[in-house]
Amino acid sequence: MALESALKQRSFGETERQDAWWLQPAATFAGLAAFVVYSTWAAFQGEHYTFGPYLSPMYSPELWGNSHHALFGPPPGWWPSFLPFSPAFLILWAPGGFRFTCYYYRGAYYKAFWADPIQCGVGEPRKGYRGENSLPLILQNVHRYFLYFALIFIVFLSYDAIAGYFFEDGFGVRVGSLVLTLNVIFLAGYTFGCHSLRHLVGGGLNVFSKNPIRKTCWDCVGAFNRKHMVWAWLSLFWVGFTDFYVRMCSMGVWTDLRII
Repeated sequence: MALESALKQRSFGETERQDAWWLQPAATFAGLAAFVVYSTWAAFQGEHYTFGPYLSPMYSPELWGNSHHALFGPPPGWWPSFLPFSPAFLILWAPGGFRFTCYYYRGAYYKAFWADPIQCGVGEPRKGYRGENSLPLILQNVHRYFLYFALIFIVFLSYDAIAGYFFEDGFGVRVGSLVLTLNVIFLAGYTFGCHSLRHLVGGGLNVFSKNPIRKTCWDCVGAFNRKHMVWAWLSLFWVGFTDFYVRMCSMGVWTDLRII
């Protein structure tokens, strides 16, 4: 009888758990939804994404645009006239794809948005399980390729952070300089802890002692990977805050205070 009860399919939300099991998926839903809403809004603005030497990470690298950061000049003529133009549209697909297919984020938003499963020991809204071996979720395997783009973005964002210390009157340290520096540090911690990068530098080896360089790289990536969830949330929040900071300074709402 006990076995029959244990094997019985629970209805959605049915559970014997006494703890606040709903708190984590609810917080995850709120956090991810807030970022998606804000980043979408910020991308559509197409303005106030730069201030002095600062460039919002949601617009970096600026390939075409109206600021002095644009690598290839003003908005391209081939852009469809019936679509609004924003430099963010040209680049956000890469970091967005990297996060959307991330192993940690997949587990997080599967629970929070799809309730698949909503939590351990809690009834799901579906009876079958297809996993990631069939469409559409098998496409999540492109994560390893988005990693290459993410590594390139770290280079551009590092340049932006360094440029954030050089103003019209020379070298200086302002609040915005530190904001951009922390942004690339948090993003690097998240990117360098990627599970795919860990496999890339150390996968396929039977004896690490015969490959000391790859063993060292694997250990370094593993150190970041152990706090992958922390880096994921910290970098997500800080990307949004960095864009907000640059935007507020550009609009004249905040003053970028000089430290040195």
